[in-house]
Amino acid sequence: MKNEIRLIKTDEEYKAALKLADNLFDAEPDTPDGDKLELIVALIEIYEKEHFPIENPSPLAAIRFRMEQMNLSPKDLIPIIGSKSKVSEVLSGKRTLSLNMIRRISSELGIPAEILIQPYDAIA
Repeated sequence: MKNEIRLIKTDEEYKAALKLADNLFDAEPDTPDGDKLELIVALIEIYEKEHFPIENPSPLAAIRFRMEQMNLSPKDLIPIIGSKSKVSEVLSGKRTLSLNMIRRISSELGIPAEILIQPYDAIA
């Protein structure tokens, strides 16, 4: 990937693009090198999305993560999910999320609904 910038199609080209981006990292914005860095980073992102996709977390993992971020305890979810037993069943995987729970969790905790509606198996 010498002076020619093009789509990254191979692992070798990807590694070369990473090296070039590293070399240009301190380039000032709106300069030729800054523009080149911006283009290389965009091409790297395209390659990474295709070759190293990041899967969405499970609904329960997303809820637990947000609880940790917001320093919430299961007790704090009672107004959102329902009773203490419902919260316990949801967090242990014994109960799946209802549509109303999904709406309230999304609204109150800021977790995208598309994460919460993913299917998952409840533990019997």
